[in-house]
Amino acid sequence: MPAMLKRVICVVGARPNFMKIAPLMRCLSRSRVVEPYLLHTGQHYDAAMKATFFEQLHIPEPDEDLGVGSGSHAVQTAEIMRRFEPVLDAQTPDAVVVVGDVNSTIACALVAAKKGVPVVHVEAGLRSFDRDMPEEINRVLTDQLSDLLFTTERGALANLEREGIDPARVHFVGNVMIDTLLDNRQRAPSVGEVLAAGGVADVPSDRFGVVTLHRPSNVDDVDTLGRLIDTLGTLSAELPLLFPLHPRTAARLESAGLMERARAACVLLPPLDYLRMLGLLQNAIMVLTDSGGIQEETTAMGVPCITLRENTERPITVEAGTNTIVGNDRARILGAARDVLRDGGKAGCIPELWDGHAAERILRVLEDWFRAKQ
Repeated sequence: MPAMLKRVICVVGARPNFMKIAPLMRCLSRSRVVEPYLLHTGQHYDAAMKATFFEQLHIPEPDEDLGVGSGSHAVQTAEIMRRFEPVLDAQTPDAVVVVGDVNSTIACALVAAKKGVPVVHVEAGLRSFDRDMPEEINRVLTDQLSDLLFTTERGALANLEREGIDPARVHFVGNVMIDTLLDNRQRAPSVGEVLAAGGVADVPSDRFGVVTLHRPSNVDDVDTLGRLIDTLGTLSAELPLLFPLHPRTAARLESAGLMERARAACVLLPPLDYLRMLGLLQNAIMVLTDSGGIQEETTAMGVPCITLRENTERPITVEAGTNTIVGNDRARILGAARDVLRDGGKAGCIPELWDGHAAERILRVLEDWFRAKQ
C-alpha cells in the first residue's frame, strides 16, 4: 500500500510572500510525498492586486482565505492566530511552511508550534540587527519556533548558531524569490508598455532610475520624507526617476502636504503588479529603494541598487552584489547615485545558489525529512 501523502499548509499573507510561494507550490504539487494546502491570510487585502499576482505567477487559488485585512501589528497578528487555529485543527497537517518575515509568518508559526505541528521557515537566518524593525522581531522569533530552516545565503547560518539553533536543522538552498524572477524575466512588459499604461509619454525608455519607498523610518516622519523628496528632485535633474507609489507612501505624502513636491521631483506611477515592476527594474540605470526584496532582485539582475536604509538583513547583496547602503542622508544618496552615473556602479556577481532551483532543493530536503520520520 502506498504511503499517505504528507499534508503541508503553505502560508502566504502579503505581496512579498507571493513571489516566494509561487515556485514552492509548483514544486510541492508535483511531489509524491507532499500534498500542499495553500492558505492566504489576507494580510494584504487588496483583492485586485492579490488576483493579479496570483494570475501572473500561476499560483493556484488558496484552499483557504482568512480575510484578515489591515490593523495594527498586534491586532493583525492576533486576528491571524485566531482564524488560523481552527484551520489547523481541521486540516491536521504534518507541517506548516511559512516564508519571509511578515506578521502572517510569525502568527501562523506560533499557532503551529503551540499545537505541536512542525514549522518550516523559508528565508531563515536573515538579520538586520535592528530591533526597531517589526520584521526583525518576526524573523528572530519564527526561526526559534522552526523545525526546519531554509537559508538564502551562507552567512545566515552564523546568525542562527549564535541564537542557539542546531545547524543540523538548517539547510542552505538558495533564494526562491530568484526562482520566480528567472521564471518571469522574459514575460515582463517593455518599459514603453509600462509607461504607456501609467499615462507617461515623456520619459526615455532607455535611461531612467526607479524609486520605491515604504519603510516607516522613511515615510512616517514628515521632515525625513520631505528631505528625501527634495533629494530625489535634485537627482532627477540628472536622471529621470520613476516612482511607483506604495499605498502607504501615497497616504503619507498626501497627509504631509508633500504630493505636489513629489510630482515635481519624480514621475509618479500607481502601484505596479509584479511583471510591470520587473520590466522597469531590469532596464533601470539604478534603483533607489528601502525594500529588502528589491535589493535581492537588483543583485540578481546586475542593476545598481542604492538602499535608503542604515542596514540590511540581506548582506550578500552588499558583499557580493550590486547594493550600496546609504541611509536617508542627502549627501550619501547623491554621492552614490552620481558614482553610478559616472562609472556604472558596483558590478557585483550572482550569489551562490541563486540559480532558479531553490524550490527544488527545498522539496528534496522536505521529502527526505518526512521519509526519515516514518
